[in-house]
Amino acid sequence: MFQIIPAFAVPFAEVDLPDCEALNTELAALFLSREAEGARYANPHPSMQITRQMFESAFEVFAWSEPCVQRLREFCWAALSRLIAQLNGYKGEEMERLRIYSHTWFHVTRRGGFFGLHNHPMASWSGVYCVSGGQDDGTHEESGKLHFLNPNQLANMFVDAGNSHVRPPYNMRGRSYRLRPGQLVLFPSWVNHEVLPFFGEGERITVAFNCWFDFGEQTGAGEPGMAIEAVPPGDGARP
Repeated sequence: MFQIIPAFAVPFAEVDLPDCEALNTELAALFLSREAEGARYANPHPSMQITRQMFESAFEVFAWSEPCVQRLREFCWAALSRLIAQLNGYKGEEMERLRIYSHTWFHVTRRGGFFGLHNHPMASWSGVYCVSGGQDDGTHEESGKLHFLNPNQLANMFVDAGNSHVRPPYNMRGRSYRLRPGQLVLFPSWVNHEVLPFFGEGERITVAFNCWFDFGEQTGAGEPGMAIEAVPPGDGARP
């Protein structure tokens, strides 16, 4: 028997929100209006340098009461709960006990904006939802892409004819997404990723979140900007 085995794998999930146009229109209008208020909704303590072509909000978006935000929150948490249940083998009883802790924010990116390479070491799962992709002008192939580095960083320490043309998923290439409106990407928080410079008109608008979990053992109010809630017990990503 001869068999090639993908011995080490990194789980990603991709989910599309159907009929998202009306919701995204509401979200875009809300985010742009709050961006216009400047410091009131901006992240007061960004962990990385934010370019002037990008606005980053404070980490409390899913705590907002606006119906459009709450509909997006329900969609994201349902997709995330499905991912967690399947990967961990959790049954309904365990999912009912699971609590989610989260930071959630939005980005508005205009021409030339980008976000440098980073990960989120104090969370287990992260996600990015696309509200608007902007109008890419077609001059740069990588414009505005959400790019993930391949975590097998030592695999290219020696490259020759025996491994220089290995096909995916076994090669050293990263994974890139030119996000489309309504698309949600879920990924382990430890994976290094970046947003490449955007070349286009209008606004590229995304909502991002970091999450960590327990079965109800933690106590206390938590840190500012952190939402604590029960994870939806269902196994499907509801629209």
